[in-house]
Amino acid sequence: MARNPQTVRSERTRVALRRAATDLFAAQGVEATSAEQIAEAAGVTLRTFYRHFPSKHDLLFADYDTGLQWFRKALVARPVDEPVVESVRAAIFAFPYDVQALNQVAAFRATELDPDRIVGHLRQVEADLADAIVEHLERRTEASHRLDVVVTARVLAAAVFGAMEVWMQREERSMADLAELSHATLTALERGLDDRGMFRHY
Repeated sequence: MARNPQTVRSERTRVALRRAATDLFAAQGVEATSAEQIAEAAGVTLRTFYRHFPSKHDLLFADYDTGLQWFRKALVARPVDEPVVESVRAAIFAFPYDVQALNQVAAFRATELDPDRIVGHLRQVEADLADAIVEHLERRTEASHRLDVVVTARVLAAAVFGAMEVWMQREERSMADLAELSHATLTALERGLDDRGMFRHY
């Protein structure tokens, strides 16, 4: 099916704004960079900038928003009879990650933003990820199991973000490392808790 031309243009504009912002942030810092400068570097108007991002700081979280869109699409494509952990595992890696860009944006967030802003946004993204998993589970589960669906989705989302948090704290990062951490975390969930209430060894 052909994609809507307006959607394609919108995605291209968002990509151009993210690239322009990353270059400017690297050259002069986040606080010294204005939305006007980012818009000009991306070749769009300031009005267009604000149609796509509420502020320049929101550009520092665009990687999560883009990844979430890919995640939702990838979940929809998974077989309905596939174990949910396997579906989540596959959907996480459906996105074409750019490790260098991820590291650069993560460094900007860590050095330029107030920790409360980062935590608040990440909590929202984690909740959005859980909502995507809820939608996936509801397509394959009876509505009477709402509690099971919501709890399962929130636990899986927390596990994914826990693995990502540990990965982002490492000095050296690779997609292989993230894949290993995510796989180990989701496998631990499949195995359940031990007698101490901790994840079983994996």
